Amino acid sequence: MADIKIKKGINLNLEGAIVDAAIADTRCESYAVVPDDFTGIVPRLDVKEGDKVDAGSVLYHDKACPEVKVASPVAGVVSAVVRGERRKIEAIVIESDGSGRVKRHDVNGDVRGILLESGLWCAMRQRPYDIVPNPAVKPRDIFVTAFDSAPLAPDFSLLLKGKEKYLQKGVDVLRSLTDGDVYLGCSPEWVPDLKGCVINTFAGPHPAGNVGIQIANVKPVNKGEVVLTLDAVTLARIGELFTTGMVPFDTVVAVTGESVKHPHYARCTMGCTVASLLGDGISNPDNCRIVSGNLLTGSRVAADGYLRFPYRQLSVITEVRNSADFLGWASLSPKRFSIYHSFTRWLLGRGKPAEFDAKINGGERAIIMSGEYDRMLPMDILGEFLIKSIIAFDIDKMEQLGIYEVAPEDFALCEFADTSKLPLQKIVREGLDKLYKEMN
Repeated sequence: MADIKIKKGINLNLEGAIVDAAIADTRCESYAVVPDDFTGIVPRLDVKEGDKVDAGSVLYHDKACPEVKVASPVAGVVSAVVRGERRKIEAIVIESDGSGRVKRHDVNGDVRGILLESGLWCAMRQRPYDIVPNPAVKPRDIFVTAFDSAPLAPDFSLLLKGKEKYLQKGVDVLRSLTDGDVYLGCSPEWVPDLKGCVINTFAGPHPAGNVGIQIANVKPVNKGEVVLTLDAVTLARIGELFTTGMVPFDTVVAVTGESVKHPHYARCTMGCTVASLLGDGISNPDNCRIVSGNLLTGSRVAADGYLRFPYRQLSVITEVRNSADFLGWASLSPKRFSIYHSFTRWLLGRGKPAEFDAKINGGERAIIMSGEYDRMLPMDILGEFLIKSIIAFDIDKMEQLGIYEVAPEDFALCEFADTSKLPLQKIVREGLDKLYKEMN
């Protein structure tokens, strides 16, 4: 086991952290699967409105690779197929019938085929391109992250409470998918006792919990190589599938943020409604932003929306705290946060949680300040120059500067710190998508 210290980055101490580890149960009747959560798949439906489905039965498959499938999280009836522009499938809504019917899988066959049929293959990602893995490619290695360092992130030891026994089985299953190693990245506070994998601990600020940062500091991805990535919650689900023959669709969600009256953990089923998790527990429902996921990388959802992949956190913050701040950016208020010493708050130290809202505080502008991304990106790449090469879509420079190593989430903290206000995650995602089409 190696102990790796991450020095670059920053921990954001926000209001709305969970102080009670108790897990509350929730009830929900409506669930949804959003195809946009599974990047790299062009969905082709296997069901239509009015069809009955079991938990674990196939909802749709990939048009280009039919063996890649996405399954229903509950048993019930497909009540709606929500379509957007050009008939794009935006969501598949299932109304639960409470029957609890679950599809059972024969787990004695080919491991890859079982993962594809169960839908758990789509819970993993492939680098390069940060997409659902290509089942025809054998990965060099597999990387699992067992902690999350993002703002208000849940504790994995609580998310996996009662599921620890399946982690070892999950490792054994993953070992059959690669001739290389299975790497497990942990925080020093919680290290599972597992065999058959290479365990590394990562100490330091966010983004130490990002699997891409762990890969870059252990065994970077080079051109022509493919690695698989997943989190420890998915690892436990894989282990449970190969132990019981059924996919577990239950999950524990951290409901956090300063606009939540009582931040807490909630036990639910993947794809449940946001309302079932929040109820009337929002302090300012008319002036809040709800994010499925953490505040750096999550997806904005409506109050009547649904929990999105990876189904483990819901964050709620104020939309606009004060639309007319006195002196604006020149304010001397100790409540104003800055990663630099631009405001007086740094005199108070970083122990006190900061108040944030969803304002950008400015518009897009040219990249003037150099070195900002390097302070937030603990990878051996030149982030600023990589972003510029992606904008220009210079493939040769993109490859030379490490495009195959990165995913949008690796630039989330850079985006937060960026004085140019550029949508870095969107830029990286679009760059990866265009590169994938060009190279394939």
